[in-house]
Amino acid sequence: MEIIAITSFKGGTAKTSTCLHVGSALSLYHKKKVLLIDLDSQANLTTGLGFDPDDQDSMAVVLQKEKPIKDVILKTSISNMDLVPADAWLERVEVTGSLAADRYSHERLKQVLKPLDYDFIFIDTPPSICWLTESALIAATNSLICATPEFYSVKGLQRLASFINNISERHKLTVLGVALSFWYPRGKSNKDFQKVIDSTFPGKLLISKIRRDIAVSEATIYGNPVFKTAPKSRASDDYKALTKELLKKSKCKTALH
Repeated sequence: MEIIAITSFKGGTAKTSTCLHVGSALSLYHKKKVLLIDLDSQANLTTGLGFDPDDQDSMAVVLQKEKPIKDVILKTSISNMDLVPADAWLERVEVTGSLAADRYSHERLKQVLKPLDYDFIFIDTPPSICWLTESALIAATNSLICATPEFYSVKGLQRLASFINNISERHKLTVLGVALSFWYPRGKSNKDFQKVIDSTFPGKLLISKIRRDIAVSEATIYGNPVFKTAPKSRASDDYKALTKELLKKSKCKTALH
């Protein structure tokens, strides 16, 4: 089982869309059993899959030991892909209940995920360095970093790199890759941005880029990935290519179709 924390230092990097579409592509085209965990209190991954976060329990009750994780896992419209939804409680879960008194609380998520049986677990983290992000990285075997070809997004990677390196000194964690979204192939500063990324995460910039496509935003209205709503869109092609590249880099390399 491979656990991948999808991270970014700021919002607007298509982190949630990447989580949803890579997970969906692995299930739809590579026959993988996938669990998505929405660990962001904004719950965009949850709503993007057609669920109302106000009607569901999140990982918060599991981390507080009020419910087992199997009781909060939802079946999605994608065969072989499940979801642990998010809610507003996640935002301050670490300072409430049993977590507040546990000095090793950031390791609880790792223990919760151990008994599960999936090929891949993807954790959609908040767009910041916080307790939830740290918990996700400690639980993960790999991190997938999302960025955009913009100054603040790329500069934020340097702080994120320091954070990840600090965790990897205590827990087994590697960077699977850096995925660029909202890509414009003829952008004047593309080479400069890629140089900064390569100096921060040497050899980790992924070849596959996600181009800007309104089809991604439209798909969220229907609670489905673009593979279902716009299968011939460029976003569909780009996310399929990104998924294949990530699968080749991962430990779970079987069943490429």
